Amino acid sequence: MVREKKRRSNGRRSPLAAAALIGAGLLITGGIYAGASAAIAATDTQTSASTMSVEDGQKLFQANCATCHGLNLQGTDNGPSLYGVGELSVEFQLATGRMPLQMQGPQAPQKSPQFTQPQIDAMAAYVQSEAPGPTYPADKILDGGGDVAEGAQLFRINCAMCHNVSAAGGALTEGKYAPALTSTSALHIYAAMVTGPQNMPVFGDMNLSDEDKRDIISALLFQQESVSVGGFSLGNLGPVSEGLFVWIFGIGGLVAITVWITAKSN
Repeated sequence: MVREKKRRSNGRRSPLAAAALIGAGLLITGGIYAGASAAIAATDTQTSASTMSVEDGQKLFQANCATCHGLNLQGTDNGPSLYGVGELSVEFQLATGRMPLQMQGPQAPQKSPQFTQPQIDAMAAYVQSEAPGPTYPADKILDGGGDVAEGAQLFRINCAMCHNVSAAGGALTEGKYAPALTSTSALHIYAAMVTGPQNMPVFGDMNLSDEDKRDIISALLFQQESVSVGGFSLGNLGPVSEGLFVWIFGIGGLVAITVWITAKSN
């Protein structure tokens, strides 16, 4: 009886049990606090991002763009003026990652955007408020419901000489190139036609009406979603890639079979 009481008394006084209990409590409390803090921070970020103003866009512009484009959008030796480019051009350049420019080169490559979409919209709104220019089109122009056949014809006449008839892109002079349009959004296709980024000409209403632009966008969206009925598309580059494929695999296969038959007969 005395031994049993002694054992119970020793169990209550064990320092390891007390330390384990305190550690578990701290771990649970810390986990709950960290989870709650992360949830609150995420909510605050979403709220602030969705409520960004023109003033926020001005601050972002001054911190990230003014070095090249000037505090008043007037341009510098390192970047052009933004007078009259409009919010559509700003959204296009920032959302495709072409700006901010990482280094000087023949043209700005497309890359992952550095800013979130709310930040991009805020900077675009700031530029539009200071130096108005081309703005966003009506939803109808981007809906993909235009005349696909007419759009394909207009694309071949006005765009295929640079972007390839299959919109796979192509090389230009002096290290420049026309990018592929196989995954470009409807908004950015329209923005490129209206603002003429880099080497691309501007297609105003005198060249292509809004209905023409809608047809071209519809044709490109249709082509993006279409399936190659012949199997491998080989980049849709035409007889060069197809002939090269036949020469390497077709003729090469026949030569290999001939050598194998000759070896077996000997």
